[in-house]
Amino acid sequence: MVSKVPDIKRLIDIIPHQQKNYPKEDALCDKVTGEWRKYSISNCKEIVDNFSLGLLRIGFKKDDKIAIISGNRTEWNFVDIGSLQVGAVIVPLYPNMSEDNYHYIFEDAEVKMLFVGNKELYEKVGRVKSKINRQIDVYTFDEVAGAQHWTKVTDQAEESFRKELEKREDSIYEEDLATIIYTSGTTGKPKGVMLSHKNIVSNVKSLNNILPIASQHKVISFLPLCHIFERTATFYYLTNGTSIYYVESTDKVGEYLQEVKPNFFVTVPRVLEKVYDKIMAKGRDLPRAKKAIFGWALNLANHFHPQGKNGTLYNIRLGIARKLVFSKWKEAFGGNIIGIMSGAAALQPRLCRIFNAAGIPIVEAYGLTETSPGITSNRYEKGGYYIGTVGPALPGVEIKLGENGEILCKGPNVTKGYYKRPDFTKEAIDEDGWFHTGDVGELVDGRFLKITDRIKEIFKTSGGKFVAPQPIENKMKESLFIEQIMVIGENRNFVAALVVPKFDFILEWAKKKKLIISTKEDVVNSVDVKNRIWEDIDKYNKRFGKVQQIKKFAVIEDEWSVETGELTPTLKIKRRIIKEKYQELFEKIYSELETKHFI
Repeated sequence: MVSKVPDIKRLIDIIPHQQKNYPKEDALCDKVTGEWRKYSISNCKEIVDNFSLGLLRIGFKKDDKIAIISGNRTEWNFVDIGSLQVGAVIVPLYPNMSEDNYHYIFEDAEVKMLFVGNKELYEKVGRVKSKINRQIDVYTFDEVAGAQHWTKVTDQAEESFRKELEKREDSIYEEDLATIIYTSGTTGKPKGVMLSHKNIVSNVKSLNNILPIASQHKVISFLPLCHIFERTATFYYLTNGTSIYYVESTDKVGEYLQEVKPNFFVTVPRVLEKVYDKIMAKGRDLPRAKKAIFGWALNLANHFHPQGKNGTLYNIRLGIARKLVFSKWKEAFGGNIIGIMSGAAALQPRLCRIFNAAGIPIVEAYGLTETSPGITSNRYEKGGYYIGTVGPALPGVEIKLGENGEILCKGPNVTKGYYKRPDFTKEAIDEDGWFHTGDVGELVDGRFLKITDRIKEIFKTSGGKFVAPQPIENKMKESLFIEQIMVIGENRNFVAALVVPKFDFILEWAKKKKLIISTKEDVVNSVDVKNRIWEDIDKYNKRFGKVQQIKKFAVIEDEWSVETGELTPTLKIKRRIIKEKYQELFEKIYSELETKHFI
């Protein structure tokens, strides 16, 4: 398929492309000051150029490294693109990374300049910088006492450097390194993934062939810009002249949906799970007659067939359900949603089915930082998606299944390799150019990729049987009583699990059941709660073979999070960390002689 943006080869071509084709007045918008700041594409171009001119005056050379540590805001883009225009390499970092990781990355990447969002981050990197014996210039996006504001760079812009900027831009090729993204991973030190202009632009062009977004649309952006999923999406939006409205945190997504009324956004499953839980909570509180209608509509949605094989009678009923019930769900998303893309982790098939039945088109996509990130995606057109899969390969990308079902990928989106680690690069990319994802999958109907697990997460029981934990965990999370779950059992005689209960729901449930449960501690210690959780585990166990079924579980009081270290920034479970943290509980699960299904 021919791309709709053939003239774009480098990331620095995107703003001129929008300026020429889509002269938007609200190209980039944020609300970090409490009021909307809206920048036209002409404003953006002027600020970005001034930033580039300032860097040249300071003496920044091609391939020098600039780090950005900040929440989503317009300045992130100005620094990103302004740096790329002079051939600098961007090193984006999560604000909640540890100081030890910052220290390692600043040294490994040889960062020369650093931009942080606020006072807290300024102080954090200050402690790190004091341990490094070389100059790193730090600037802030917020006004912070004693700190250099980022505009100090733009203020140094001089027109006398304009020709030098043009020469520098001409010297940048599509194969040149654009960014080094350090993957947090679930074990070990971060690895620096090198992505070129071509890598990311190829993904932008692929998305242009499958997504329904155009210049008249608006999007909200709330996933961290330091993650390649949101950053590539941003370049895609800019390419299409789509207006971007930044959300400061995921806590405010609901508020911004109502205010901005976007047409599209990318997300992780956790956000959709929270939205669904809120909808279900409201449904449970409806008067009896309305609750019955709500339940009827929900049951109908559970039988939705996305490929159009529903039948006339079903479609008539669905039309009624959409009018009576699901129209209100659409209002919760702002009323104008024409598409949502979910990635970074597995989406519960049931949620995908229900939301699509409700007329809220959600497709699941798949990729890794090393693939810029897209490898596959379901499509929005009829017959273009298959629930429970991550869709066909993106245009221009090849996939195949290798040894043990490992997913292999080849294409212009595949990383140049790992920074300063040719050994890791050789291990990940074979001699024929196939990138080994480390994920296990299968093809449905010959083209729809289904992820079954991570190679490193599959474990073997003491009986020599293999267990893939991810599908089990994904199914168990359909329970209204389970917030988070981790399946265990490596080298043990049966499969077990650690469960973080859905505290808010359980407290409401207990009140209706007239149980004496009013705190998290009560929930964790309640036999009634554990018996009810076991009911759902036992029900879902039937979907799996005898070896894969959970035989016992323990309830955890503390929710796992990025801040406390049990989750990666993309909300994947850090299994090694959790195992170490709850080692005593692990041993207790397997040493208890009693026959109960919980401890």
